[in-house]
Amino acid sequence: MTFPAPTSPEPDGPTSGEDSPASVAHGPGSDGSADQAALHRNARRVQTALLAAGSDAAVRQLPESAHTAAEAAAALGVTEAQIAKSLVFMADGAPVLIVLRGADRLDPTRLAAHLGAARVRRADPDAVRAATGYPIGGVSPLGHYGLRVLVDQGLADEGEIWAAAGTPNCVFPTSFAELVRVAGAEPADVRSS
Repeated sequence: MTFPAPTSPEPDGPTSGEDSPASVAHGPGSDGSADQAALHRNARRVQTALLAAGSDAAVRQLPESAHTAAEAAAALGVTEAQIAKSLVFMADGAPVLIVLRGADRLDPTRLAAHLGAARVRRADPDAVRAATGYPIGGVSPLGHYGLRVLVDQGLADEGEIWAAAGTPNCVFPTSFAELVRVAGAEPADVRSS
């Protein structure tokens, strides 16, 4: 699956009236097209990737920004474990996106072992944006361009999970199996015990 190359970094918040906050789902309409006009272009990119992967998940814009898993869980009325947080790490200099339950912590030793990497470190905000095209707090697990994605097995314990959709106030519902499929990800066991 290919997606348009990321353009210059997008601002984290509303621009030119593109993002009027509303608790509204923007997904396939009655004619099968997506109502994406009110979504930020990053969220539209995620919605397009979902549709291209055969998912009927709809991106939802939250009324307020949710930069953390705890904020997203509170806004959605779900547990923090149901939030799929996306972290970007550098493994021997190459970016890797890891998706974990919101309350879980990544174990760098397990990550290095899984990847066969000599060194792993958390990516800085500029590296995150360069690797994903998304700002921290809105990094989606899909819509990337050749980025390796790992989804931690802990998310398999949850039914419905929610992942960021390109901005800190946009999310989409999914499941572990669907997330692995639509993100072209590999399941991994990289959370701290």
